[in-house]
Amino acid sequence: MPFMACLAARLIQKGSPMTHSMLAAIDDRRTTNMFDPAGHLTDAEIEKLVHLATKAPTSFNLQNWRFIAVRTPEAKARLRSMAWDQAKVTDAAVTFIICGQLADHRTIPARLAPSVDAGFMPAEVPSGWEGAAGSLYDNQPQRQRDEAIRTATFGAMTLILAAQAMGLGSAPMIGFDADAVAQGFGLSETDIPALLLAVGPAAPENWPQKPRRPLSDVLDFV
Repeated sequence: MPFMACLAARLIQKGSPMTHSMLAAIDDRRTTNMFDPAGHLTDAEIEKLVHLATKAPTSFNLQNWRFIAVRTPEAKARLRSMAWDQAKVTDAAVTFIICGQLADHRTIPARLAPSVDAGFMPAEVPSGWEGAAGSLYDNQPQRQRDEAIRTATFGAMTLILAAQAMGLGSAPMIGFDADAVAQGFGLSETDIPALLLAVGPAAPENWPQKPRRPLSDVLDFV
């Protein structure tokens, strides 16, 4: 029995249908290159996708990301002109500009305050984490930017899996003019547009998932 089918069977036996659904979303995901132009997502559905994306991990719980949901015909056409005229940008129900924000240790107390208020984090932890993050990121522009890209990537992948679980296609894109996007959509100097992510109902003519390299090529045990 294939590994994923075997694992799914084990999870079902253990009464974990939600876990099985999550594994199926990972195993079944494929990049959607053709979207149904008539497809539509409500603002509530878009908010649900981003809500799930923000469950992804971030360093020190910085939550240093920003999701811009480009959903109107005018805004999508404007974004398409900055993204190598890729039809996915306008055909998808929504195309997200996913940004990481330069890591700023000064935001940590506010980001951790809800955890302290909830009673599971000691009150002295935020200041300790702020100091540790300051040592890691302060006056380290490359490290700040690297963290922004990592954060955006974690958020984007979680959004991709959320879309898959909701029966939607998705397509990450790096083919765009980052400076034009930053200027055209009002990004701040601390917002780093890492990628675009088109999401919506897929057209039927998309390819199936492309085969992956064998584990023997990519996995080492030590």
